[in-house]
Amino acid sequence: MSEASVRWLLVGTGDIARKRVGPALVAAANSQLAAVCGRNPERTAAFAAELGARTCFTDFDEAVTHPDISAVYLATLVDQHVPQAMAALNAGKHVLVEKPLGLSGEECQALLSLAAGTRRVAGCSYYRRCSSRFAHASELLATGELGEIVLVRMAYRAWFNPSAEDPKRWRVQKSSSGGGPLADVGSHMLDLLIGLLGMPRTVVAAVRTLVQPYAVEDSAGLVFELQNGALATGSFHWNSKTWAHEFEIVGTEGSLKWIPFDTGPVVKTVGRDSTEIRLPQPENVHLPLIEDFVRAIRGNLQPAVPLTEAVKANRLLDAIYRSSEEGRAVAI
Repeated sequence: MSEASVRWLLVGTGDIARKRVGPALVAAANSQLAAVCGRNPERTAAFAAELGARTCFTDFDEAVTHPDISAVYLATLVDQHVPQAMAALNAGKHVLVEKPLGLSGEECQALLSLAAGTRRVAGCSYYRRCSSRFAHASELLATGELGEIVLVRMAYRAWFNPSAEDPKRWRVQKSSSGGGPLADVGSHMLDLLIGLLGMPRTVVAAVRTLVQPYAVEDSAGLVFELQNGALATGSFHWNSKTWAHEFEIVGTEGSLKWIPFDTGPVVKTVGRDSTEIRLPQPENVHLPLIEDFVRAIRGNLQPAVPLTEAVKANRLLDAIYRSSEEGRAVAI
């Protein structure tokens, strides 16, 4: 049965909720931000008032079972994603979860199994699958304009060492985040690799903590074997005061570069002729994802990133860490 208006509970009041998710839930058609749930009463009340939500909660169990809520957006720490998503599904709510979906593929598979037994829409916020860049790359791959794919290159580097008082400190605590730059930034790029070219066959990885004073990795180097036998490389770093965020697909006939990853023109090269292509970019990159999820709920459709797709990135992360720990190639 379709719903006239999706009534959202937003769980979490951090940066992603305040800057992107909350405004997107308000702006999307047929979408209403009905309530906000957070740990700090004053912060939660102020955030709810800012976005026009009529109700605020500090108790998740009370919030998720409230009869006025039809869908839940989880903008919480990664270790809370799966248990909270399970609670939302058990309460009869649709649920959209921030990335990565969980701490491990095994944990995510338990959520997937639960969701399969419900009639609720469940997905993950790999929002770049709703972007014009993803659609453009998908079209080029479908038409074969780039030829046979022979290489994919992914790279990210920045300096990240939050103080003990920084609200982002949880990102360097493995029990909360699941990992360092691989889980945080890398999961988005791995999801794009999967979405565009399918799950790799194998991975060889070296994961290290070279510079930073925390337990999660600050460096990772990866080599995947893709389905057609081509290689994909990845490097992810939180230990350089320089910055890069790059994605490149190379084929026998042409190549596609997203440098930088999210901004500026896309560069398509065929032979030796390069073209800069400016694709539309929404002011709020979460909005297309929310609009897609609302359509899925109202039309009984599959969302852009269902749990069956989101769990793949976690399986890939598991294989990466295992490869590094065991010092060998790991089949995926």
